[in-house]
Order: sequence, then C-alpha cells, then structure tokens
Amino acid sequence: MPEILYPATGDELRGVLLAAASARQSIELFGGDSKRLMAGAVSPAEVRISTTRLCRLLQYEPRDLTVSVEAGMRLADLNRQLAVNNQMLPLDGPWSETATVGGMMAANISGHRRRLYGTARDLVIGMQFATLEGKRVETGGMVVKNVAGLDMAKMMIGSFGTLAAIVSVNFKVVPRPAAARTYLISFGDVGAAMAVRDQVMRGYLNPAAVELLNPVLSTQLNLNGYVLAVLFHGNEQVMDRVRRESQAWGPVRELPPEEETSFWHSMDNLTPQYMETLRDGAVVRLSCTLSACGEVMNSAKGPCHAHAGSGIVRSWFPGPDTAAPWLAQGLKRGCKGVMEFSGEDAGNRLSLWPEPGGDLAIMKRIKHMFDPEGLLNRGRLYGQI
Repeated sequence: MPEILYPATGDELRGVLLAAASARQSIELFGGDSKRLMAGAVSPAEVRISTTRLCRLLQYEPRDLTVSVEAGMRLADLNRQLAVNNQMLPLDGPWSETATVGGMMAANISGHRRRLYGTARDLVIGMQFATLEGKRVETGGMVVKNVAGLDMAKMMIGSFGTLAAIVSVNFKVVPRPAAARTYLISFGDVGAAMAVRDQVMRGYLNPAAVELLNPVLSTQLNLNGYVLAVLFHGNEQVMDRVRRESQAWGPVRELPPEEETSFWHSMDNLTPQYMETLRDGAVVRLSCTLSACGEVMNSAKGPCHAHAGSGIVRSWFPGPDTAAPWLAQGLKRGCKGVMEFSGEDAGNRLSLWPEPGGDLAIMKRIKHMFDPEGLLNRGRLYGQI
C-alpha cells in the first residue's frame, strides 16, 4: 500500500497531481474515505492523495447567504459554523456527519430534504479544482445568481474523482427553519400509502421530505407496516396549519423533537450501518416515476425505502448476487438503476451499472479530455469511465 499524501494547500495538491501524472502513475483521490464501496471499488493505485488537510473556511457572507470552503472540510463542521448565524447547508444522507465537502460533491450525496432544497447541483454556485496538468480551474463565483461556468462545476459533481481534484466549493446556504414537524402515518398496503402521498404533495403546504418505508424496514426501526414520513419546515403559523390539515391523512403521529432527531438520523445512516454490518452487502438504487414508486417498492422482499417525493427507491441486500435480480427487474420496469454500494470484488463478477444510457459516450470523451491516460480513480463509476 503506497504512502498517503496530504497536501495542505491548493498549490500543493496541484503539485502532487502534476508530479504523479508526469510519471504516469495511477492516482487514488479521496477525502474521508467513507464511500470507497460506492460506485465500484477503486483499483489499487501507485499514489494515494487525501484532501482532509484542505479544511479551511475561505469566505463566508451571511447577509448574502454564500460560503466558500476547502474540499477537505467536514460537512458537519461547516454546518456548525453556519448555525452561529442560524443558517445551514441542507445536504444530508449517508455519512453526512463524517464526510468531507469534496467527498459529498464527488459522490453527489443527498438525503431526505432534497425535495425542498434540491441536491448538490442546486446548491453549488462555484468551484475550484486542480487538473492533472497542474492547472487551477475556477468556475462560478460567490453570487447566487451568477451562472457563469456553472456547468463545469456540475460536471465534477458525481464524477467520483475521475476527472480532477476538487479544491474548494462555493455554496448558497439557506436560513434554518424556525420550526419543523415530522408526521408518521402507517398503512397496511402500499396503495393506501401512495394515495396519502399524493394528497400531501397536492396540498398548499410544501413538505421538506416525503419518505416511505416498507414493512421490513419499518420493523427494523420499531415501526409497523408501510410508514409514510412527512417533514415540514416553516414558522409556528405554518406548523399549526400542517397540524390541522394532517388530520385528513388518517391516524397520524407527530414526533416529539427528540424522537424526530433520532428518526431522521436513523434514516440518513441506513446504508452506513448496513455496510458496516455486512461488508459484502449491496445497495440498489432505482430511479422511477412518482406514480411507479409504490409498485417498485412492493417488489422488494427485503428492507426498502423511497424518497417518495422524488422517485428514488433503495433496497438493501446481503450481497451483490442477491441484489442483481432486483436491479434487473427494475430496469425491465423502465427504471434507471445502479448497484450503488457493493463489496470490493462485485465489479469483477457483475455489471453494477447495467444500462449507463446514451450519454456514456460523451462522458468517456470528457474523461479523455481531463485524463487521457486513465490515471485517476481507476475502477470508480462502476468501471465504465
């Protein structure tokens, strides 16, 4: 195993990238290394580079709702600093408490609040990254309405370090809500849950999250049946109206603050806890239409969860071989799907990304532009890039 390099500045990062590329050495880029089982395991590399020492807050304008941070800063640390001004960066999801900002961007992680606040691509307003040629590229800026160069930053989001090394990211942040309420509604069948989901989403009040758990997952969280979890943000007047309107959804339970925090923490950490227990386990992510969410979820035999307001459905499996049939079934239904997490050797036996789509050729051309020798994070993006 090669020694890990820890550059402390953008210039140092550009220098080690240029040196490795000039010697045609394979390179592994990573932050906290928490998501190495996501999107295909990275192949052994001759040079390993961590961004964790790039952890400074570069610029923060609370009145403008903008912040710029280095890629190695942990998202949790950033949100603690934003909380001083009653603001937040509403990205959550797996490893959001321990992951670095750069790692969250590279893996395009988002969680239950994506319905209201969007994903990383909606919150990033600028970025700086380092290329294998030792160049510094800046795109976007520190103005929320500035759209110059945003496509370049969006290209880095979800690239899993296969194109360049993210040095810093500029975000638009949002005010922390004055109040939040979570309601749980249990159902005996998925059709009834979907009917109430539709009712909630057609209402005048815009929920921050609309999540659905199947009975297997509900049991693991000491709940029963198909459970619809709905989160609202707003002021106390909004919360009073939500409480009144929720009576039309059926027997609802409003979570007290402590239980609410624990519930969403459990939801965000489903995959980390599962993969820690079963290192050879697998997670399949299917993207479907909102109308198909219930049908897709009902086809899962094991624990299953849906961002029911966004059309993202996940199920957890003991291993890749048991996950592959459900992934194939989802593709036949017209879903887009990948084996999001898997064991180290799954990519040698299975296709983790069976149907990449027609834009794969474009992605490969972009990869060749940035990394013609194929040195960066070999094996990531399911070995397809």
